[in-house]
Amino acid sequence: MQSRLLVATIFVLASIATSDPQSTKSSTLPFPPVATFSILGFDPATGEVGGAVQSRVFSVGNGVLWAEADVGVAATQAIVDVSYGPKALALLRAGMAPTAIVKAILDSDPDPRPSDWTKEGRQFAVMDAKGNYAAYTGPKATTWAGNKGGKYCTAQGNILAGEGVVAGMVDAFEKTDGHLSMRLIAALDAGQAAGGDKRGMQSAAMIIVKKNGGVWLNNDVVLRLQVDDSEEPLKELRRVVEKWNTTQRRRK
Repeated sequence: MQSRLLVATIFVLASIATSDPQSTKSSTLPFPPVATFSILGFDPATGEVGGAVQSRVFSVGNGVLWAEADVGVAATQAIVDVSYGPKALALLRAGMAPTAIVKAILDSDPDPRPSDWTKEGRQFAVMDAKGNYAAYTGPKATTWAGNKGGKYCTAQGNILAGEGVVAGMVDAFEKTDGHLSMRLIAALDAGQAAGGDKRGMQSAAMIIVKKNGGVWLNNDVVLRLQVDDSEEPLKELRRVVEKWNTTQRRRK
């Protein structure tokens, strides 16, 4: 009798677990989707190009942002294939336009896991060293997902509160004065103010490059910043960005 009750109890518990209303499609994926909002931007006055990103994942800067001086910058997110980043830079280096790069990378993607990590859920953006850009949001990226372009910038994101996130990012980038880093962090703050990642915040990152634009010799990295795990990653990223800008003003 006791064994029958035990079996019945296990069956009931298993049924409750499998019918959990909180379960989502993402729980069946082999990796958590990089639910992210990012922006790529160019400053024609300085020739600097860069990007910034925020997400509810640990260390979002690890694999999302890719940049090379005199070449351009790329962001790969959502159902991520990290190879999109270095591939985009290689094609930029070869002189291919961003729009053609987006098509070439998608067409060459063998889609090795269409059932649980489909390329139709990928999202990425590419910008060359002159500020020309292209962006793609797959039809199976988790909603809300989309991208919006502006003057010398493109914003994109997935699992967002809504379209207002990317629209606010572009607006803030275009209306903010100062160094590219200040414009990028303003865009992230605006995206968060519009709702940001529906799941919350955890990490943020920024990269800006320019030929010989960094400190010391032969350094093309103007800024490379990462906040890997924080309850307020944008607040910490802004603190460091503002401190860097203050330091730069003192040097002039």
